[in-house]
Amino acid sequence: MRKLMDFKILALCLGALSTASVSAAGDAAAGHAKAFACMGCHGVPSYTNVYPTYHVPKLGGQHAQYLVTALTEYKNGQRSHTTMHAQAASLSEQDIEDIAAYFEAAKD
Repeated sequence: MRKLMDFKILALCLGALSTASVSAAGDAAAGHAKAFACMGCHGVPSYTNVYPTYHVPKLGGQHAQYLVTALTEYKNGQRSHTTMHAQAASLSEQDIEDIAAYFEAAKD
């Protein structure tokens, strides 16, 4: 029982550290310039694209880890969206971290 408790505590600590390092890895100032293309859709209030029709989500204030995961999955083809795959395909890991840090810090 003691070993199980120690393992749970260790897992929680490692999870907290990995989340903190992901958020700290990005440079929000660098991400501001790199996110320019994103703003064409994600920066327009209440934007709905043409086909297929759906509401484009606002990214300001979103958690950096979620954005890193999403962009990485679009880049790798694990999420299917032609436009997002095309946008993410040329991004480096650092670009993704920077963009995620920018949007996490942006509240608008």
